[in-house]
Amino acid sequence: MRQVVLDTETTGIGDGHRIIEIGCVEVIERKLTGRHYHVYINPQRDIDEEAAAVHGITNEWLIEQNAPVFAQVVDDFRQFIDGAELVIHNAAFDVGMMDAEFARLNLTMTRDFCGILDTLALARDLHPGARNNLDALCKRYGIDNSHRDLHGALLDAEILADVYLMMTGGQTDLALADEDDNKDEVVDIDIDNLDIDTRDLKVVRASAAELEAHEKFLELVDKKSDGAIWRRI
Repeated sequence: MRQVVLDTETTGIGDGHRIIEIGCVEVIERKLTGRHYHVYINPQRDIDEEAAAVHGITNEWLIEQNAPVFAQVVDDFRQFIDGAELVIHNAAFDVGMMDAEFARLNLTMTRDFCGILDTLALARDLHPGARNNLDALCKRYGIDNSHRDLHGALLDAEILADVYLMMTGGQTDLALADEDDNKDEVVDIDIDNLDIDTRDLKVVRASAAELEAHEKFLELVDKKSDGAIWRRI
């Protein structure tokens, strides 16, 4: 079976946003072949500041790299993934972005020529109630991702390939993993009994603009995780 582990980086979240990086690694019969596909893309629109803070890619850098537009790379990209099962973390986002790019060129959608396996859904089935973003899964399965300071499509695809192979065939001590996850549990504190004179505390509330910027950033965090922790509070 041929699988392609895939990740994308984008200009932001929502309608009208574009793909700016694609990273893929090939897996055949559960073995990494060493073949990969990687490209940076000129999105022909501005990159949101919140998105740039996540992946570190700017419009100026893409221009310096003379990055091609999507139409110039689509044939090579589709040829690399054609007929494969795509392995993607939070697949709905990446597939949605790819389908939007294909639609702009009047091309068939991803599911018409590829299968889709969502590793986020798989991880939630295997570890219900636990954190299942890529960093948490690396920790659970003992995969070194210390070199991952920013999100990058090819790097994340390579890490996800290791995670996926471990999730579906490797051995892990689930008891230790669950115990380790509990370190991040929220502890309830009885604020009423704290020795603090709350009359001296100044409350500073976020402005509407700050709340909007915060929400946009949480949407970017959601793209790479099983849900921003702020949304659970």
